[in-house]
Amino acid sequence: MAPNSVVVTIEKPNSIPLIEINSSDSSVFEEKQKGVSPKQFTWFILLKAQRAMSCLPWLAMGFLKMFVSVKKRIALSDIGEENPKYKGKLYQFIRAFLAISVVALVIEVMAYFNKWNLNMTNPWEVQSLVRWSYMAWLSFRVDYAAPFILMLSKFCIVLFMIQSLDRLVLCIGCFWIKFKKLKPVIEGEPYDIEDGSSFPMVLVQIPMCNEKEVYAQSISAACQLDWPKDRLLIQVLDDSDDEIVQLLIKNEVYSWKEKGVNIIYRHRFIRTGYKAGNLKSAMACDYVKDYEFVAIFDADFQPNPDFLKLTIPHFKGNPELGLVQARWVFVNKDENLLARLQNINLCFHFEVEQQVNGVFLNFFGFNGTAGVWRIKTLEDSGGWLERTTVEDMDIAVRAHLHGWKFIYLNDVRVLCELPESYEAYKKQQHRWHSGPMQLFRLCLPAIIRSKISTWKKANLIFLFFLLRKLILPFYSFTLFCIILPLTMFIPEAELPVWVICYVPITLSILNILPAPKSFPFLMPYLLFENTMSVTKFNAMVSGLFQLGSAYEWIVTKKTGRSSESDLLAFAERESKTVNEEKIQRRLSESGLEMLGKLKEQDTPVVKKRNKLYRQELALAFLLLTASARSLLSAHGIHFYFLLFQGLSFLVVGLDLIGEQVS
Repeated sequence: MAPNSVVVTIEKPNSIPLIEINSSDSSVFEEKQKGVSPKQFTWFILLKAQRAMSCLPWLAMGFLKMFVSVKKRIALSDIGEENPKYKGKLYQFIRAFLAISVVALVIEVMAYFNKWNLNMTNPWEVQSLVRWSYMAWLSFRVDYAAPFILMLSKFCIVLFMIQSLDRLVLCIGCFWIKFKKLKPVIEGEPYDIEDGSSFPMVLVQIPMCNEKEVYAQSISAACQLDWPKDRLLIQVLDDSDDEIVQLLIKNEVYSWKEKGVNIIYRHRFIRTGYKAGNLKSAMACDYVKDYEFVAIFDADFQPNPDFLKLTIPHFKGNPELGLVQARWVFVNKDENLLARLQNINLCFHFEVEQQVNGVFLNFFGFNGTAGVWRIKTLEDSGGWLERTTVEDMDIAVRAHLHGWKFIYLNDVRVLCELPESYEAYKKQQHRWHSGPMQLFRLCLPAIIRSKISTWKKANLIFLFFLLRKLILPFYSFTLFCIILPLTMFIPEAELPVWVICYVPITLSILNILPAPKSFPFLMPYLLFENTMSVTKFNAMVSGLFQLGSAYEWIVTKKTGRSSESDLLAFAERESKTVNEEKIQRRLSESGLEMLGKLKEQDTPVVKKRNKLYRQELALAFLLLTASARSLLSAHGIHFYFLLFQGLSFLVVGLDLIGEQVS
């Protein structure tokens, strides 16, 4: 048979032709083959190469601009270290870890390019000191380092899976609440609108300290609450040490008092106990005994006028109820990337954690604001104590131990704002994670001795405190910032892909479900949460071991952006000129002096700059070093995770996330 012949076999089993072709050089395909000539293929390759080359200048310019920005940020930034005395040890450990990793990377690169394989080599045959050190390292890591790292990583993975299971159970509980439409209902008839005496006496407290940006909007919102005027008293609890701010707040209170609002201005000369001391001092007033409930709002919170009518009726006919907590919503959640990532976290906290615990346990941690307490509950639980920086969680735990029940209202929402700068957010998170550990040390004996059920004791100790406040920051920092980069130099203890990829992504998806519009920020959220683990780990250790930084209380910086939500109401406020006249009229003795100080304050002398965060920067270089080592071993997903996590630490360490100042 000729080599270029074509054999066609036609059979008709069911009138279906079968064609068999034995040659690829058949004339049947001559036209097809003529369609792609070698010359055209060459031009096609050259065109692709030209397009690829055109991207190189763009990439080079991008990297150059990034390098210039980083260099400028380093030159203009301040070194940010909140408390070097107590945080220096962790920073020194990370620096030492980084130095060792860099040396190990250099040796690994030499071994890679020289193709060293010393596993089967006799030590006496090795001439080079570097090669001998590398061989000794191989032996040490197999016999000693790898078993220890494996044991530690398995322990962290177990904690990781327990915490993941807790998140899954919370999400299932939230789904069940939505499916069954479970929510608190008001028992009995609401109060008689026509009979003002049927409404209970309510005290509204607004604690603040140097809140120049937001004091006016919070006072305005509280004064517009829809409640009988003779059954409502508003306390503005000012702890400001700035005389100008004191004057402005006092002036705002007087202006609302002239409009017929029952409002009082209180100022402490000695600011002990921070917010807890402020609230404790206010509750000691003689007239408080005439009131049945107290609503608390921080300075940046703006309740709707119907807030009290949506919360207070839940107490009626429910004598065991001690607290009604409302949900927070954020006016600046889309302001920048930092605000978007915070919104994801807090939406999960309110939509899932608070709601599930409120429905199934009748207990959750008080959020410190946007809640209504029965005053009898506060008195029965010992009142506000100044022993921790989380006075809200402290009073909630003590009330729970005394048998009081809580209700969370997911449908009642109070407007507030998120920290827009990383500095403010970092300080807030430090307080939120060190305080619970302080409280755990103090409350553990009381929990064990209390008369509540064993299940409630176990929930408080193992879920409320240990799992969600201690274990989470511990394993997150240890597993992803220490063990993972370490395993790149000790491949015998390598973490499985599901630990660093599949489970974290699944958990992030669960966390982001309450805020579905934030789904495009899934990966930044996952990386940022791991980045924040160093701050949370620091805070957890300082609170657990009673270090000095655990007692720090720094008021979270506000921008006053919440006022943008109601421009109409604030357009009706008096102009600055009118306010200046009121200052002179109301405070005739010192008004001119205060007004002069106020005008002097309009021109700031010192410009604030973004900071550099040394711990985050050291961890960034550590993770990038580990990613370079993983590239030599072609680890795949490990390399990409370490690379992007290292870049995430670099962005945060250079303070390139959140509000930018010059």
